[in-house]
Amino acid sequence: MLLACLLRRIAPKQPPMSKTTPGQITPLFVTEIYRADMTARAGFEDFIEELDDTCRAIADEDEAGQNWSQQKAYLGYTSYASLNDLPERAPIFADLKAWLDGHVAAFAETLEYDLHGRKLKMDSMWINVLEHLGTHSGHIHPHSVISGTFYVAIPDGASSLRFEDPRLAMMMNAPLRKPSARQDHQAFQSVAPQPGTVLLWESWLRHEVPINLSEDVRISVSFNYA
Repeated sequence: MLLACLLRRIAPKQPPMSKTTPGQITPLFVTEIYRADMTARAGFEDFIEELDDTCRAIADEDEAGQNWSQQKAYLGYTSYASLNDLPERAPIFADLKAWLDGHVAAFAETLEYDLHGRKLKMDSMWINVLEHLGTHSGHIHPHSVISGTFYVAIPDGASSLRFEDPRLAMMMNAPLRKPSARQDHQAFQSVAPQPGTVLLWESWLRHEVPINLSEDVRISVSFNYA
């Protein structure tokens, strides 16, 4: 007993535990969204007005698209399954396509795709007219590389576009994030467009249009590049 006490007296004292120094964080597998706005372009007001009028006129005349929308319980109108020649049908869509081609090429460059000297090419473009209380559930765009939407009419209360973390289905027991968590830690992110905005994303990224609370229609033009 005496020996044990003596040993405790002469044993060197251990230094107090210091606070943990955080390690280095390396972001991996970043998901990028591309945004551009046409509002500064010369003649934008005339362009967006003509595009709005043309979208509404086609929606009024396209009976096949109206029927398909009703069959699919789409509250509004889409030309997704009825028309595949919008740039040839009206010059305003050809003008829009030319503007989009440049932005898609810039996004592909940012993503550092190895296209072996080739360019991505638009293979579909369609009109969406979403009525009051309409919505578009979560989906992806198979067989495409880059997808996007150009916004024509976004009245007060109209839906944003909501993106889903592509890892969500594999998070298993991961706790929910704090409401104050930074943007790149959230499982869902909403992007609010305005007339003249284009949003681009990689086609595998799941996204949705929440319920349109505006009394007016929300008009957009969506497209795929392959």
